[in-house]
Amino acid sequence: MDKTSIILDTDPGIDDAVAIAAAIFAPQLDLKLLTTVAGNVSIEKTTRNALQLMHFWQKNIPVAQGAATPLVRKLRDAAYVHGESGMEGYAFVEHQRQPLDKPAFQAIYDCLNACPEPVTLVAIGPLTNIALLLTQYPECKPKIKRLVIMGGSAGRGNFTPNAEFNMAIDPEAGARVFESGLEIVMCGLDVTNQAMLSPAYLATLPELNQTGKMLHALFSHYRSGSMSTGLRMHDLCAIAWLVKPELFQTQSCFVAVETHGEFTAGTTVVDLEGRLQRQPNAQVAMDLDVAGFQAWVAEVLALAP
Repeated sequence: MDKTSIILDTDPGIDDAVAIAAAIFAPQLDLKLLTTVAGNVSIEKTTRNALQLMHFWQKNIPVAQGAATPLVRKLRDAAYVHGESGMEGYAFVEHQRQPLDKPAFQAIYDCLNACPEPVTLVAIGPLTNIALLLTQYPECKPKIKRLVIMGGSAGRGNFTPNAEFNMAIDPEAGARVFESGLEIVMCGLDVTNQAMLSPAYLATLPELNQTGKMLHALFSHYRSGSMSTGLRMHDLCAIAWLVKPELFQTQSCFVAVETHGEFTAGTTVVDLEGRLQRQPNAQVAMDLDVAGFQAWVAEVLALAP
């Protein structure tokens, strides 16, 4: 099987932990590098969480610590959703792992140059590291096959009335990325709000494997749904699109990210009807085969140790 080489930029985060598991254990993917960004919690905590997960799975995938703050704004986190540590609920064992001695954007650039073929970037947190990469090394674009993001919305928001969390945390980074000319796939709230794991499936996780036990413990502290009504797996959608694009209905659109306005910053303006007469710059996921998504999640988590 030809594997898709990916770099995953993330802010773990409980649903990020599930996405990282899928990125590691889906046989179609080859995870080359994990980079962290401040978002769900601080950069120190997201990096610690990424290293804890690598130790838990005994993987030697390098981890690089990224931006501690958005490009021009103060950080607003989501500890109220993910718990104070970002991954409350499971007691990870102590370890001596350390991140690479270089910032995330440099590690991404070095990884892109080390790979013989273009690499897919996957960003499931605020887009700060990707914006820094494109600013510092604009010549790297041919090395990027595409960028798949979890973020944005063609409709309502989940952080402000119009803005999804990742985009609202660093609108300037989002704007820079959508203006970059990269091939972009946007998995926003239009599909991620549909990506529910059912209570019946969640109840089976402790018997599945050690990964299932760990995730079940984290889910008990996750406030993007509940164990009794189902949990939304926002970040997992970006990994699902890579492996099972047929589960998604996408539309080619022009997308812009608003950077001004007390109430509108971070809004993704998704021109579904072509009214702005601008060239499309993204494939926007608009619908999801929920049963197919749930079946794939069960399949990939069963492959974890």
